[in-house]
Amino acid sequence: MPNVTFISPDGSSDTLDIANDTSLMRAAIANGLHAIVGDCGGSAACATCHVYVQEKFLNRLPPISDNEDQLLESTSSPRRGNSRLSCQILMSPELDGIRVEIAETQW
Repeated sequence: MPNVTFISPDGSSDTLDIANDTSLMRAAIANGLHAIVGDCGGSAACATCHVYVQEKFLNRLPPISDNEDQLLESTSSPRRGNSRLSCQILMSPELDGIRVEIAETQW
């Protein structure tokens, strides 16, 4: 199974094995990573699963949808060039080893 490493705002990290086609947000919540809120349940309606994706993986992700782009404009932590919503990132073999930094605040 491919894995992801989440870097929490406090600097701690958790590496999780995730089944393909599972969103990073769902995996984080299922494994008790409370820094990701996922208030809308993964429907890309709240931006409470904001992460910063390791640069070398950005070109392996699907393009940002118009909806995700709009939500990223209203995140509580600053938007960066590598900002994404973790609910919109589905695990795949191409993402094995991805590292994401959880944005400091989600509200």
